[in-house]
Amino acid sequence: MLKKIFPGLEWMLTYNKHDLRGDLSAGLIVAIMLIPQGMAYAMLAGLPPVIGLYASTIPLLVYALFGSSRQLAVGPVAMVSLLVLTGVQTLAEPGSNEYISLVLLLALMVGVIQLALGLLKLGFVTEFISHAVISGFTSAAAIVIGLSQLKHLLGINLPSTENVFKLLYKAFGQLTSIHPYTLLIGVTSIIILVALKKWLPKVPAPLVVVVYSTLLVYTLDLHEKGVSIIGKVPDGLPTISFPVWNIESISALMPIAITIAIIGFVESFAIAKVIATKEKYKVHPNRELIGLGLANVSASTFSGYPVTGGFSRSAVNYGAGARTGLASIITAVLIIFTLLFFTSWFYYMPNAVLAAIIMVAVYGLIDVKEAKHLLKIKKIDGATLLITFASTLTLGIETGIFIGVIFSLIVFIWRSANPHVAELGYVEEANVYRNIKRYPSAIAKENVSILRIDSPLYFANITKIEEMIQHKFLENPTIHTVILDFSVVNDMDAVAIEHLDELLTTYQSIGKEIVFCDIKGPVRDILKRAGWYEKYKGKLESHSIDEALSIIKE
Repeated sequence: MLKKIFPGLEWMLTYNKHDLRGDLSAGLIVAIMLIPQGMAYAMLAGLPPVIGLYASTIPLLVYALFGSSRQLAVGPVAMVSLLVLTGVQTLAEPGSNEYISLVLLLALMVGVIQLALGLLKLGFVTEFISHAVISGFTSAAAIVIGLSQLKHLLGINLPSTENVFKLLYKAFGQLTSIHPYTLLIGVTSIIILVALKKWLPKVPAPLVVVVYSTLLVYTLDLHEKGVSIIGKVPDGLPTISFPVWNIESISALMPIAITIAIIGFVESFAIAKVIATKEKYKVHPNRELIGLGLANVSASTFSGYPVTGGFSRSAVNYGAGARTGLASIITAVLIIFTLLFFTSWFYYMPNAVLAAIIMVAVYGLIDVKEAKHLLKIKKIDGATLLITFASTLTLGIETGIFIGVIFSLIVFIWRSANPHVAELGYVEEANVYRNIKRYPSAIAKENVSILRIDSPLYFANITKIEEMIQHKFLENPTIHTVILDFSVVNDMDAVAIEHLDELLTTYQSIGKEIVFCDIKGPVRDILKRAGWYEKYKGKLESHSIDEALSIIKE
């Protein structure tokens, strides 16, 4: 019972000492990676950098106890950080006390939404966001995130806008105002990050550029020459915080809270599932929602901001040897020690290096290969990706994903309302019935049309099926029977039954027949309850097309 409530107890009670080395190594490496990343992502979210460190402590401990993934590295991520800025900056000035208070409330709301979804076992609702929407949104958001850091990379003032074209236009207008020392730090940091990732992937590149740029600013007094630095970072543990809330704030934050709750979970569960498959254990979507929900509630309670599992950090955590949630606990403890004793080391850290870390981190989220793949395999899925991508780039994060989801649902409804129906003919050499459009050797039966319906039947598509049946009778007056192959139909609703009932009665009155074959058990049950087996006796019992043909009057 306790293991169901606290999934982390499973690895705690059965901990193997041979896993300790890998967990220690992974915990240390992820901490080294997360410290500069957490500060950078907090800055991206419009928050003081130290809040990124706060969000990297207690939430990690909570997830290790309640989450079902053993290698997922929870904490601040770029995508969620941008969503936080997008949703809250319209309500308060980024960095202000009111802004921070709203972010704490947002973290609580995200946590409660995820917790509620998990407890009600509604993890499946996230599956309604198609992969094409997520891929298009992620790629566009990565570009928005990267370009949002131009002001820190170039040392210029740029307005906050989610339209990247407006941002680039403003940036080009200020090329003469670029601060050379800031640009030098930013560009060299990007080069070092990319080079180390490619040729020395085991070296903690974020830590290297932080040390390099901080020493450069300190030794050359670049902060006195216009280079923007972090400045004083408060030391000590995060204090307990209780977000102030009212109905107006909750109403205003609800759309972005729902977006973060779902996007954060989808991103987190995707990487957790990949790692769990490799390690041959299961992650449970509802338990993951509970673990992430409680982590976000704790982030709100301990002065943090919304967190989720990160792709890159989880991959690093797993690659560094993490075997259990102890790796995350070690990461959290090391960051707590940093908060207690080492925050003064960050004073001279330039904002440009944090911008460089963000830019390099999100570059990997831009997935051109997936767009090409979807356009090649299924053009409508590729179109969904491109529409989401373009909407996010031009209209903003929230609007972009909303348009993507709505478009994908429209595509789904269109597909459902236009089911595939194949007219079958007899292929003599194989003694089977196949689609006459795909098999030139398939011969249609004289005076009989055989239609295979490849979809459940319900109110949205029954009219199309009705029209196809009517068309078969009208296009060839010699056809006296339509056989409906129901081998693929696994469900029907009452509206579909009413429509077909009326159709059967109408054609029966003029000497035309509609016969069914290979009806599945669940559909048979529905038709029995509708009284069809008494009303249309002899037209429903056939188990194959040949059997249906044998009972037709020539």
